[in-house]
Amino acid sequence: MTANEKTLATFETRLRQMILRFQELKKENQDLYGMVEKAEQEQAVLRAKLEQQQNDYQSLKMAKMIEISDGDLAGAKERLSKLIRDVNKCIAILSDEDQ
Repeated sequence: MTANEKTLATFETRLRQMILRFQELKKENQDLYGMVEKAEQEQAVLRAKLEQQQNDYQSLKMAKMIEISDGDLAGAKERLSKLIRDVNKCIAILSDEDQ
């Protein structure tokens, strides 16, 4: 084998190795793009879930505030009724003293 043939054979071997490496890298790149796309889809699903959970939490907070307000309203009505009864008793006592 002459020097040119050896050089040509070496070149051909290295070219084949480069082609194989290119194909491996191309496949790896496709796999990585697939992984990125899958991760982005999962991220979109998680973002949607997070948004829904935040909306649910806000609704729950609002419901709790309304519940507390209703409880306070009932308590306030009871206190006001007791105050009115006390005032009525005082008026009755004062009316009895004037007679």
